[in-house]
Amino acid sequence: MIDSSGRDATKKFMMGEFEAEFPLGFQYAKNHMWVIASPDDSALIRFGFAAYAVRLLQDVYFLDWLLDAPSKILESQEIGSIESKKAESALYAPCEGELVRFNAELMEDPSAINVDKYGEGWLFEMQKSDTVFLNVDQYVDLLDSVWAKTQRTIKGQVNE
Repeated sequence: MIDSSGRDATKKFMMGEFEAEFPLGFQYAKNHMWVIASPDDSALIRFGFAAYAVRLLQDVYFLDWLLDAPSKILESQEIGSIESKKAESALYAPCEGELVRFNAELMEDPSAINVDKYGEGWLFEMQKSDTVFLNVDQYVDLLDSVWAKTQRTIKGQVNE
């Protein structure tokens, strides 16, 4: 993303030697998803994985949903699963509301999550919610607060 001055309109977070970038115009959920108004329907909000999650997962190759759209869902409800080079993980709803649509192309080929995470790699859309999400600065502050524990988890040193 480029701002009006021609510079990247992102905030950066260093994950060791790797840099994760977060577009300034997006909001973020605590479960490491980005949030933005759907370009197709202004009554919907679109979700995808933030660069932090994509970097930790590395090379997503399988995605599965536990429900069909449309569905009413609760915050933190398990809605699907994902497999990647580094992890298998359940996916949880970032907020309560009505899940309206999944990105059908990802079911055939989830590689867009890896290569276009803030574009074609979007996961699903929901009806607009009253949930207050984090702005980019708040999200990066959250990452700062959990990064040391995340590194220990990655290295298998969870209890240290």
